[in-house]
Amino acid sequence: MFCVLRKVCWRRPSSRRGVCTRHPAPAPRVRFAPSPTGFLHLGGLRTALYNYLFSRQHGGAFLLRLEDTDRSRLVPGAADDIEDMLEWAGIPPDESRRRGGDYGPYVQSERLQLYSQAASTLLQTGHAYYCFCSNQRLDLLKRDAQRSGQVPRYDNRCREVPPEQVQQKLAQGIPCVIRFKLDSGAEVFQDLIFGWTRHDPAAAEGDPVILKADGFPTYHLASVVDDHHMNISHVLRGSEWLISTSKHLQLFRALRWTPPAYAHLPLLLNRDGTKLSKRQGDIFVQRFREQGVLPETLLDIVTHAGSGFRDNRIGRRLDELVCEFNISKITTHSALLDLDKLDEFNRVHLQHRIEDEEQCAVLLDELRQQVLHTHGSRISDRSVLETHYMQRVLQLRKGHICSLRELLDHTHTYLWIRPKVTRQQLQEVSTEVDDITAAVMQLVASSGSFLSTEHLNSELKLIASRLKNTKYSGAMRVLRLALSAQQQGPSVAEMMVSLGEQEVCVRLQKALEH
Repeated sequence: MFCVLRKVCWRRPSSRRGVCTRHPAPAPRVRFAPSPTGFLHLGGLRTALYNYLFSRQHGGAFLLRLEDTDRSRLVPGAADDIEDMLEWAGIPPDESRRRGGDYGPYVQSERLQLYSQAASTLLQTGHAYYCFCSNQRLDLLKRDAQRSGQVPRYDNRCREVPPEQVQQKLAQGIPCVIRFKLDSGAEVFQDLIFGWTRHDPAAAEGDPVILKADGFPTYHLASVVDDHHMNISHVLRGSEWLISTSKHLQLFRALRWTPPAYAHLPLLLNRDGTKLSKRQGDIFVQRFREQGVLPETLLDIVTHAGSGFRDNRIGRRLDELVCEFNISKITTHSALLDLDKLDEFNRVHLQHRIEDEEQCAVLLDELRQQVLHTHGSRISDRSVLETHYMQRVLQLRKGHICSLRELLDHTHTYLWIRPKVTRQQLQEVSTEVDDITAAVMQLVASSGSFLSTEHLNSELKLIASRLKNTKYSGAMRVLRLALSAQQQGPSVAEMMVSLGEQEVCVRLQKALEH
């Protein structure tokens, strides 16, 4: 049985009436504890982000702990990928396997002695017992339950094995696990998001394994032991663990440890309400990075999908997320992720970067490398790689492009490579090619014509008004063809401002000479 009773706020009453004593609360310690059985995906990024925001808002610490006790499902490289992606996203842990810290090791497979000690304590106090049931017997229990339409559960058979038989089986080396004795009765606890919650694990399942035959702990024991020894004050994790919390609280009580406060985050789902799946392939953070998505875009869109903030708006940067985050505003409703809006989010954040001098310098270096990699020896004039030119391109294209990659597509090839256009091609558009190009070159010769696209566009309209047989649209097609060899793209005025006065004249002259 599982139910959420109600969400309430409460304060611990003062032990002495009429006396107000204030003690500074210790800085919170939170953790993101993924299993390296796969690479970091958007759901994991969101959980890590909420932990990061909570720690930064309260001046606490955010640590990364790798829960690698499920040895059969480990994915090579996943552990490094998780930390790499957190660093790329701008939310690096304060403590981790890579960064170190006072509470390490930060990998569970290196903490086995702690779990063994905790399991021994539970055995000695009668809260745990050895289980010698074979895999075959457990499979039979599972099949029998499924045939009768019941939820598979362990029948706690080994709870009643006499101590002398336990010692005999241990002496014989019979494989065994250690199980925790669940207390019957509903455990009521307060979740910071779901409120007062009750779940009776003993009524729904058998005693859980806490230490496997290979000496590795299960999630239940390992997370409790690590949260205690790492001094974790708040656990922000996915709501799929909500029904396990009563079990974890029983473990804390049995070990006589103080549990952390729990806050279970609602699930992050696809827009159609289906669960995010690693099999989709396109939910991994690394994939978005390879596609040119900015890290602040991902942080913005995963928080925009859910709750925990005063309002939802596109374009929030990390410092704004930290300021606006409010754990009490997180609702219990699942968060729907609309990746169709990803381009819109990325466009806004790319514009922010272009307008920031320091971040723009990084973009310029990245764009330069991409242009060299994509076009290489076909670049006609190396001046297109100079900072002032590329910066002008970014300023003119901001608000129009969603990623730097768009500046490498066919539409923008003219920015880096001079087109090959003949006079005959131009004359097929208008017989007044000479008049159009001559007027534009004269315009270029007059200083101040390229101050802005608005001013230049007005001048181009004036030129077109003086032509006898060519309308404004025809004149623009001539210039567009001569400058880019394309029939569509940015406005002609923007093309000219991007290329610069000298390059415009060079391209017009070359087109007339061919």
